[in-house]
Amino acid sequence: MTPYRYGLTRREYIQKMGTGLGVLGMAGIMASDGTLAAAPASLSDKPLAPKAPHFAPRAKHVIHLFMNGGPSQVDTFDPKPALEKYNGQRPGNADLKTERKTGGLLMSPFKFKKYGESGIEVSELFPHVGGVIDDICVIRSMHTNIPNHEPSLLMMNSGETQPTRPAMGSWLLYGLGTENQNLPGFVVLCPGKPVVGPQLWSNSFLPGIFQGTHINNSKMDPKNVIRHINNTQIGKSSQREQLDVLQKMNELHLQARGGKSNPLESRIESMEMAFRMQTEAQDVFDLSKETQATRDAYGNGEFADACLASRRLVESGVRMVQIFYGNGQPWDDHGDIKNHAQKAKMVDQPIAALIQDLKQRDLLKDTLIVWGGEFGRTPVAENGNGRDHNHHGFTMWLAGGGVKGGMTYGQSDEFGFAAMENKVHVHDLHATLLHLLGLDHEQLTYRYSGRDYRLTDVHGHVVKDIIA
Repeated sequence: MTPYRYGLTRREYIQKMGTGLGVLGMAGIMASDGTLAAAPASLSDKPLAPKAPHFAPRAKHVIHLFMNGGPSQVDTFDPKPALEKYNGQRPGNADLKTERKTGGLLMSPFKFKKYGESGIEVSELFPHVGGVIDDICVIRSMHTNIPNHEPSLLMMNSGETQPTRPAMGSWLLYGLGTENQNLPGFVVLCPGKPVVGPQLWSNSFLPGIFQGTHINNSKMDPKNVIRHINNTQIGKSSQREQLDVLQKMNELHLQARGGKSNPLESRIESMEMAFRMQTEAQDVFDLSKETQATRDAYGNGEFADACLASRRLVESGVRMVQIFYGNGQPWDDHGDIKNHAQKAKMVDQPIAALIQDLKQRDLLKDTLIVWGGEFGRTPVAENGNGRDHNHHGFTMWLAGGGVKGGMTYGQSDEFGFAAMENKVHVHDLHATLLHLLGLDHEQLTYRYSGRDYRLTDVHGHVVKDIIA
């Protein structure tokens, strides 16, 4: 017997020949009047519809401000006077292995100052963020597995150093859905692509509808921010008719295969989402609708526009927004740590404005803001005035969404090289973020390839001391 007969696959041929199952299947999807019956349950369900959390959440949305490349903790939010005292020396506890060859201790070229009622010390690089430090919890004891960009980027975004696992935003959509069915639930704003690229917002083995929607925010033009979203050939009613016909055809295809096909279902959901987005997506990215006072508060530039857009997105019900600082790995200052100054200048004012704007609109309590990179940088010198990657210890901070403000948590050693007290691994951070959104990280699982997967793999502890 040949593999194909009259355009049918071998499997389809057997199905057609075997006891009339094909006819019975067709009868099962036909209504009494001869028209197509309702869609199978797998198509009728709305995978992005809001779902009940495991317990009462403290936050509903996440904005991840991702400083890709790795900002230096000892030059931003973790001051170390010992660096000045021992500048140029290489004490034994500063002799940790990182990615590259390094020299003696390098004092920070930036001054620190106490801010707010909490008196938390913040670098002169972040005066505006210092002004809202009483809303921020600074974690000074982060650590991760490997001092290389690719695995650390994957770990921070998906909880695993190897590709490909679902991104945190995809897990949130899978567990909670999203409030607005006319917008993607997981939006990634990046002017270009970071190292690794789309794997950082991949759905992986989760259904495709949970994948992050990447938007190049290098030019926040509402008509073109999502490419090919508008159909210039036919109107909305004709588009709807086409989609309905396509839907019926897909239902027949699914029914013949047992009513389940994740790739097909994902494509159907994506087309439906694209249809619904034609109006609301353009509106939410139209920053001209903001007052001039608001635009001035955020400042100018790609990152400023992304921060303002992130507020508009969470205000419209989007579950997670991730903002990458830029293309590639811009915070990767191996050559001269003073280059941090220009990058900090681009993000300092917008970040503070975002916190203040959310707070003014009573959205900060429901929105968890996360700031940091994939790892930190060494307190020892590389190439004279640069700093190498450092996975032993680094700093991140959280604000809003049920987190205690005006506090520091954990501590690194006297030089800021390694986490020492109340250490927080990336798995612990993920467990805590999920907890704040009402999800038990051990219960948020997906069965794939014979085992149950989760964002935190088999690790992770909720850092309860930072929860308000």
